This record gives sequence, C-alpha cells and structure tokens, in this order.
Amino acid sequence: MSTTSSARFVRLGALKSLDAFRGICNSLGIELPVDALSSEPSPLAEPAEVVINGKRPANRIVIHPMEGWDGTTTGGVSDEMRRRWRRFGESGAKMICGAEAMAVRPDGRANPNQLIINAENQAGLSELMGILKSAHAECHGSTDDLLIGFQLTHSGRFCRPHDKALWESRVAFRHPLLDRKFNVTSDDQVFTDAEVGQLIADFVRAARVAWEVGADFVDLKHCHGYLLHEFLGAHTRPGKYGGSFENRTRILREIIAGIRADGNPIEFGVRLSLFDKVPYRPDPACSQPGKLGPGIPEDYAACLPYRYAFGVNQQDPKEIDLNETFAFVALCGELGIKVLNTTAGSPYYTPHLQRPAAFPPSDGYQPAYDPLIDVARLIQTVRELKARAPQGLYVIGSGYTYLQEFLAPVATAVVRMGWADAIGLGRAVLSYPSMLTDAIVGRPLEKKLICRTFSECTTAPRNGLISGCYPLDKFYTQRPEFAQLKEIKRKLGA
Repeated sequence: MSTTSSARFVRLGALKSLDAFRGICNSLGIELPVDALSSEPSPLAEPAEVVINGKRPANRIVIHPMEGWDGTTTGGVSDEMRRRWRRFGESGAKMICGAEAMAVRPDGRANPNQLIINAENQAGLSELMGILKSAHAECHGSTDDLLIGFQLTHSGRFCRPHDKALWESRVAFRHPLLDRKFNVTSDDQVFTDAEVGQLIADFVRAARVAWEVGADFVDLKHCHGYLLHEFLGAHTRPGKYGGSFENRTRILREIIAGIRADGNPIEFGVRLSLFDKVPYRPDPACSQPGKLGPGIPEDYAACLPYRYAFGVNQQDPKEIDLNETFAFVALCGELGIKVLNTTAGSPYYTPHLQRPAAFPPSDGYQPAYDPLIDVARLIQTVRELKARAPQGLYVIGSGYTYLQEFLAPVATAVVRMGWADAIGLGRAVLSYPSMLTDAIVGRPLEKKLICRTFSECTTAPRNGLISGCYPLDKFYTQRPEFAQLKEIKRKLGA
C-alpha cells in the first residue's frame, strides 16, 4: 500500500520564515511557541538543574532510546549498534536517556535482534559505553557532565523473540481490540502474579548489570504499549497488580524497592506515555488498492466504558484524561525518580500521537489532518504536566521531529518558557545527530540531513529489515537492505 500522504497540509520544508510558520499555527488554532535563533546563549545550552549520580547535564539536549533491530540473535552488540552509539556520543547531547531499549530477558524481546541486558552481554554493553564516551570526548571535551541511562523493558504484547513475523505476546490483561491484532488467543498469555514476581527479579538483575557497566540511571519503560505501560491500564485485571491505581503502579514500586534492596545505588528514570487513545486504523471507505486511508478509531462501541488504557477518557476513548497521569507524576516524586521522559500512545496502534509524519509507515495510515496538531497536543500536555511536576523531576519533551527546520526554534522557546526542562530527539537523530547542537552554537543546519518523516526507519523493521534512515544516511543507502526496502515498497504500491 502506498505511504504517500493525500492529506492537504503545508509541507514545513517549503516555509521560508518563522512568520510563515507562525501563520500556519494560527490558521490551525494551535499554540507552538517559536524563538528566532540568535548569537545569544541558547536556553538549550544551559546546564540542567538536576543532579544524577553526582553529575549535572551541561545542556538541555537529550537522545531518546534508538533501537535498530540489529543486534545479534543472542542479544549482543553488532557493528551497526556500535556505529549508532558512536553517533550518540558525537551528537553533543548531554543526556542519553535510555540509549537502546534493552530487554531484561530473552523472551521479552520485540524482535530476535534486540539487545538483552544480562551477564552474558555485559562485556558488549561495556564496549558500547566506551565507544559513546570516547566519541563524545573527541567531539565535545569532558564526559563528566554527560549522563547515560539504560532503558529496561519487556515488550509484552509486542514480543517477537524468535521470528520477526511471529507474535509471541505476553500481556497484563485481555484487550477486546488489540488481542486479535497481536495474536493473543488464550488467558495463558496473561502474566500471573507469580510470573510478575519473576519479572521484577529480572529487572533487578538488569539494573545491577547497568550499574556495573557505568550507567548513571535506568529508564523503567512505561510507554508505547509495552508491558509496564500496559499494566498502567490494567483496570480489568484481578489481583494485586490490577484494578486500583495503587495496584496498577505496584510493579513499578516493587521494581524500585527490589533494586534498592539489592544494594544498587543507580538512579531512576521513566519514559511514560502520558495519554493514549483507542487504537486507530486506515479508513476503509477512503482506502484504495495500494493506498492507505486516513486514520480513524477502531469501532469501540461494544467496549464502553473503555477500561483498557491509561490516560484515556473511559466514556469517549478518542479523548484523553490526564487525572491519573498527574497522579503517576506525583508518585514519581515520592519514589525518588529523577527523570521523566514524555511521549504518548503507541507506534503500533496510534502512531500519529507520538510520531506525527507526512509519510506513514507501511502498517500505519494517512494523516487525517495536519500533523502539527499532534505535535502541539503533546507539547501542550507536557507543559501542563511540567507545571504540576514535583520539585527535582527532570521533564523531557518529545515528539519534535516533524517540525524539521522549525525544531530548534520551537525547542528553544519551550525550554526558555519552562514548558519542559529539556528536549529529546528520536527519529531526527538517525539522519542528523548534531542537529540541535549545530543550532545552539550558530552553525548553519545541514538541510539535506533533516528528517522529513518518510517513516522508512519504521517501515523497514515492520518488514523484517534493520532500522535506519535509508533516504538520508548514506550508510544505509549503500546497504543491500536499501534495495530490499525499495522492492518491498514497490510490492506494497508505495
């Protein structure tokens, strides 16, 4: 199916000025602050106000976890992974928030080539840390003000540990809409309370490895529909890990307690999907052979009240509800969590919420409206959350890649106005790791490297290939997978 967008909206790359950008925002009725870049010191270049493991990040630029579906089948490191971590170091970001999504056990991988954080792979992880720090020292001087976290995860509903085409889902609860999409057919796939206890022990062991190889903090992944995030929506689950808010957050509290009981002084972060919505799909009424329709909600009429997600209005799951999100953020403060890296929804069933794109991935759908609306929604939600966040919680904004040339001006304004403490980059880093660093020191942007949200970094792994920026990064353009991806897209009608 074609991933060429048919929605009528302005291509940001065609805009020639900040005033033109402001005009588009005004016409859409959204508020996106924007600052002209100047020779004055940028707010993004200011040291952070948080101290983690005795270190203070020297700027407000963050790199999100960037998994490449390119490790070994035993969960070890590869040359592609080494290159990615080197580029993280070269980027100039002073916080690497997760580095790579690391499975805490083999059966929790989202693909057979995901990095596993265990004793067997400890030497490889040490090597990656050395590569990242050496690259950073070569390009940016001291690493005393560089913080590196490891993101710990179990993929839950999205597990494919043995075959890229075979779902081996394990879930927190049965879901009336997602079960059929991800091959959940039996209650045996639901984690029992005893199995949750074993999983907590896996997180504790993984955190020990993280500390021993030099990580400053662990990011306990509560986002994008992966297992810990799914537990936050386990309203219908019986027992001590479901139902009440206290029960649905018990697994987080027990993981942290277990790590502390292990004598591990590592610090904590969480990447959180602040809100969700009912799953979306291409509109069949507007889809044609070889062409995706715009995204519309799945039929949820038989699922009301919608008790299957976190941050959702249960009476109208097309709408968000942040009451429990605010409660979770308060809990982070109580638990001594230092970093809150924000996002929304899931790229598996609501990609427009956290990865607005002009060109959707092969398993996605066309934008139903201008993607700037989704960018603004997440930025405004983070603003609201930041205003309520407990003192000492470092709040990272995300979802900025779609802004392209206007990424740095918007990011600068957001940090200056205190809507977020720092700005995290994901997809944009694949083609242009130093984009924000270049902007804050006054170097002209390399426009040929700016991500245009072609989504091939997602389309490739959705079709069994490694992830990377095939259109803009010559390392991937010259690989055999480039030709394979072109053939896959041709057969899909792209």
